[in-house]
Amino acid sequence: MLPDLSDYKWIVPDFIWELDEHIDFEKLSKALPDAEDLAKLLPDFDKIGESLSSLKGFFSPGSQGDTAFRATDQGYENDKQYKKVSDKEKIDQLQEELLHTQLKYQRILERLEKENKELRKLVLQKDDKGIHQRNLKKSLIDMYSEVLDILSDYDASYNTQDHLPRVVVVGDQSAGKTSVLEMIAQARIFPRGSGEMMTRSPVKVTLSEGPHHVALFKDSSREFDLTKEEDLAALRNEIEIRMRKSVKEGCTVSAETISLNVKGPGLQRMVLVDLPGVISTVTSGMAPDTKDTIFSISKAYMQNPNAIILCIQDGSVDAERSIVTDLVSQMDPHGKRTIFVLTKVDLAEKNVSSPNRIQQIIEGKLFPMKALGYFAVVTGKGNSSESIESIKEYEEEFFQNSKLLKTCMLKAHQVTTRNLSLAVSDCFWKMVRESVEQQADAFKATRFNLETEWKNNYPRLRELDRNELFEKAKNEILDEVISLSQVTPKHWEEILQKTLWERVSTHVIENIYLPAAQATNSGTFNTTVDIKLKQWTDKQLPNKAVEVAWETLQEEFSHFMTEKKGKEHDDIFDKLKQAVKEESIKRHKWNERAEDSLRVIQHNTLEDRSISDKQQWDAAIHFMEDTLQSRLKDTESVIEDMVGPDWKKRWLYWVGRTKEQNIRNETKNELEKMIKCNEDHAAYLANDEVTTVRKNLEAKGVAVDPCLIKDTWHQVYRRHFLRTALSHCNLCRRGFYYYQRHFVDSELECNDVVLFWRIQRMLAITANTLRQQLTNTEVRRLEKNVKEVLEDFAEDSDKKVKLLTGKRVQLAEDLKKVREIQEKLEAFIEALHQEK
Repeated sequence: MLPDLSDYKWIVPDFIWELDEHIDFEKLSKALPDAEDLAKLLPDFDKIGESLSSLKGFFSPGSQGDTAFRATDQGYENDKQYKKVSDKEKIDQLQEELLHTQLKYQRILERLEKENKELRKLVLQKDDKGIHQRNLKKSLIDMYSEVLDILSDYDASYNTQDHLPRVVVVGDQSAGKTSVLEMIAQARIFPRGSGEMMTRSPVKVTLSEGPHHVALFKDSSREFDLTKEEDLAALRNEIEIRMRKSVKEGCTVSAETISLNVKGPGLQRMVLVDLPGVISTVTSGMAPDTKDTIFSISKAYMQNPNAIILCIQDGSVDAERSIVTDLVSQMDPHGKRTIFVLTKVDLAEKNVSSPNRIQQIIEGKLFPMKALGYFAVVTGKGNSSESIESIKEYEEEFFQNSKLLKTCMLKAHQVTTRNLSLAVSDCFWKMVRESVEQQADAFKATRFNLETEWKNNYPRLRELDRNELFEKAKNEILDEVISLSQVTPKHWEEILQKTLWERVSTHVIENIYLPAAQATNSGTFNTTVDIKLKQWTDKQLPNKAVEVAWETLQEEFSHFMTEKKGKEHDDIFDKLKQAVKEESIKRHKWNERAEDSLRVIQHNTLEDRSISDKQQWDAAIHFMEDTLQSRLKDTESVIEDMVGPDWKKRWLYWVGRTKEQNIRNETKNELEKMIKCNEDHAAYLANDEVTTVRKNLEAKGVAVDPCLIKDTWHQVYRRHFLRTALSHCNLCRRGFYYYQRHFVDSELECNDVVLFWRIQRMLAITANTLRQQLTNTEVRRLEKNVKEVLEDFAEDSDKKVKLLTGKRVQLAEDLKKVREIQEKLEAFIEALHQEK
């Protein structure tokens, strides 16, 4: 009736079937006794039956042994009941012993890990001091964190997405996300608040092992000692400041990531991202889009197929009030990369009437989400001043006495943040090993595409990224600034003298020369000139001269900055150069004492009237003549615009005069007649003369306003005066001899020539003084300002992005980033294989 076991021979080890080769079963069977011999050894069952029947008679009812039997039977029942009770106690006792044994080994394990941590700390400190005389390689987690930092700055163009693993910590607001993260990091590093939103932007925390428990930001060299309370407070304050800075005006949260590295002995190596807590309602003081923004930030991190989702659920509140579980189940419906953590289990055990409810939460039966693992932790008693060590002790003490472990609702490996940290770290590195090579291949393909695009579009240009282009532009700008110091003194003085005269010539002619020329004798002329020159020097001239010098410096600087250098000119720098020029000019201020020294020089120069030789006299004549001719030409142009075209232009160009121009023309003719009658007429018309001219025009049928007569007279008299002055200038060409004799016994007086000589000499000396100030001081100060502006721009990434733009720049930036990411990923993969 036995079944055929030939199909199950594979279950039996091979050596069983080979026993007959080593053991002779025939000899063994002969050595055994026969069946008859064995029968003799068996007991006599007949005699045993007789003995039992006699015993039965003894215990039959009414016999002497009846009372004894009943007493024995009652004792047997009591013993049976006692055995049942003792079995139950024995089971409880065994469970208690098992729990104590688990906790005992847990403590032994923790003690050994602590000793190992201290030993590793000593080893790392020795390495840090260089005792072993070897260079420590960068840790794996630091290499990986660098890759993530570069990726966060990289503009993900060309459909290259960041799918590298990181642990994303999500949960409802005040669910205890930050507390869990602090327990894993073993330091109170995050800002705290009672009920208010404290995590306003994602915080990437890179945990790594090191000899000292310190924290530092990615963009800062300052280390915060996490064993000192003042450094912890400073770190929390710095994180809060960075969060508030990252939040734009009118917003509550920001998507900008803050990168923090935490090192310490015994820390599990991993990268965690703490996200703002998910909220159900936007409260007062929050931006209207806060809820949607938090959801979008959370989804952006969780939709990464290789991200590990650490879902934090507050155990002290009803599970039905949770929002984050629905969000997590949408992102990871099969729970292949989700770890569920129930916080505040101590409060949950006190408040929940049914302990089975906690077990249902832990096992995921109350939520639609699935998870890789379920953990229960205690993050303190709710006191923000608690230390990490005191929280650990409280957590261990709670679970040691908790019914959750005693009743086997939870297993020992599912409790405490230490076990959670180990599980998350293992899961993180498993995900990294599975996905990092695939990501490296994706970036390799992206690099090939970008390099091909560059070769097709810019075959003769180097691949310079934004920083390299800025350095190249910086060198060009500094070279152009240095070119200012190579401008010749003669060039500076010519430009300064010409520009200054263009600025002051109108004042000299209108406010000094014309009023003085109305004098009837040379004494009055010279007195008027001296008074007006002194007033001009005291109030206006030095300031005007400094303005001219500053504008000249700007023009020369702009000329060098904007000058195109043929084929070598790169227009990609134009916007940057313009911005540097404008900012440098804005910062530059002329030396305040320059005006005072210049005023003294100009005053002394204008007081000198002694022309030493004929050459200077002729130069003054030439200067005066050029000035008067230029003014006469301008005046004739104004008169032509007033009266319209003459008869020749009207016939040649077939143009006519307007009604106003006809009136102006008639007025001009009438005023010219008046000047012919009196060539020494004063510069201003008397009221009776205005009336006479108006009546003469009315007699011709021309109605004219007195203001129009005076306005026309100003230009007509000005032309007459300039013509007269020019003819007088020609007469004074031979007047140097009479000047040396102070015009004694001579009807020729050339005081106006002396005036123009004084002006010309003042212009030359002022130009020379300004040139010295430019070359000795101002050019160097401008060069210093340019360097400061370039240094400020170099530190301002946003400014560089704004000023260095275009497809070429962006392509080079993407190419540099992708190469850097690929190289770091390859180095990381190599180090990962070596460690494995």
